Amino acid sequence: MGLLIKGGEVITADARPRCDIYIENETVTSIGQALDVPPGTETIDATGKLVFPGFIDPHVHIHLPFMATFAKDTHATASKAALIGGTTTFIEMCCPSRYDDAIEGYQTWKQKAEGNSACDYAFHMAVTRYDAATEAQLRAIVKDGTASFKVFLAYKDFFGVTDEELLSTLKLAAELGVITTAHCENAVLVSQQQRKLLAEGKTGPEWHEPSRPEMVEAEGTGRFAAFLEQTGATGYVVHLSCEPALRAAVDAKLRGVKLHVESVLPHFLLDKTYAERDGVEGMKYVMSPPLRAPRNQCALWAALDAGLIDTVGTDHCPFDTAQKLMGAEAFTQIPNGIPGIEDRVNLMYTYGVKLGGLNIHRFVDALSTRPSKLFGLFPRKGTIAVGADADLVVYDTEYRGKIAASTQHTNNDYNGFEGFAIEGRPSVVTVRGKVQVRDGQFVGEPGRGRMLRREPMHGPQGAAHAG
Repeated sequence: MGLLIKGGEVITADARPRCDIYIENETVTSIGQALDVPPGTETIDATGKLVFPGFIDPHVHIHLPFMATFAKDTHATASKAALIGGTTTFIEMCCPSRYDDAIEGYQTWKQKAEGNSACDYAFHMAVTRYDAATEAQLRAIVKDGTASFKVFLAYKDFFGVTDEELLSTLKLAAELGVITTAHCENAVLVSQQQRKLLAEGKTGPEWHEPSRPEMVEAEGTGRFAAFLEQTGATGYVVHLSCEPALRAAVDAKLRGVKLHVESVLPHFLLDKTYAERDGVEGMKYVMSPPLRAPRNQCALWAALDAGLIDTVGTDHCPFDTAQKLMGAEAFTQIPNGIPGIEDRVNLMYTYGVKLGGLNIHRFVDALSTRPSKLFGLFPRKGTIAVGADADLVVYDTEYRGKIAASTQHTNNDYNGFEGFAIEGRPSVVTVRGKVQVRDGQFVGEPGRGRMLRREPMHGPQGAAHAG
């Protein structure tokens, strides 16, 4: 049976028509006025509401062994939370440590997700070491449909790569046409500063940000750009948090480096004073790069509106209160991360579009269309068009509410955005034409999600460079 979404105002990255959408066999089959649809078609009345393409979170951690513990979500809990918040596809970081086998790690991540995700998903493959076996393993992973890498220029001796390993990874990425995402900090400077602060008895969460100040992120961003320039590879800075790092990225863009920039939800709305709260309340806000001085937020919002920041993700990584307390004696032992997969769309719509003047087409572009283009999902994802997957978000702009841990669906006992007001939320969310969410409740098929296999598309072996 088909599905008709009727009377809504359809918002894409470049258009805003008021029209109907007819869905059959998981895809959008027609768009227009007064569509002729078969008898028995289910109809959703979207009058007075916006209709967005399903949103894509390009940066999440669900299964994550890290700092002697595991992130709290499962693919079942995280995918339902994502859908309730309007995200219909996420790209998960597959992150075996440098002591693990890459292929075994990749298979583990795939097995954790398969049959358990309510929304569609893909992976970025972390390269945490580069030895004699790595090249063949990465070629096999790309052939399997995971056409993006991840490197860490932080977390030395666990996830982090050396400059030599970074160079080898980017040379291979350039050959294969694979985009490489990067956590950009200077691991040596961070490690040195951490030791200094701890030796001075500065152990609380308020010292996490001074241990990895803005300049180490700017240096990491500039170094990553230099390696991209040398190799001709295409890169993507994840979770950029501050103006100096932004300047390093923009400088690289201006000289022709194929570099794209992601910032994440917390850095737009939270600042370092949250991590300066006493005890575990401050520990809840420890993430890397850390929350920054408030002055950076103006720069991030302006760059987002101008398209200098390409995408907005979450770096969703929930650790509960007990796990955060593992760092009670030293900030270096606090598991890094904060949840956000459920709240990204509503908060960015409220504080960006509704209250901040962010162009609504740029909102759709940054949270849906551009991630789909950069990571090989467009046009089946990231837009509303005939032939595209019928991932749709019917959005109720009249809804008013507040974010609270007591009502969230993420598997965590706190919410870093507790008490934030929201003006709008999804009323209906579909995944390939199947209604999965109605009015803030999951009503769909728990295992509907599929792994999205992607082809390389950047550089000599791929299609034209995505802008």
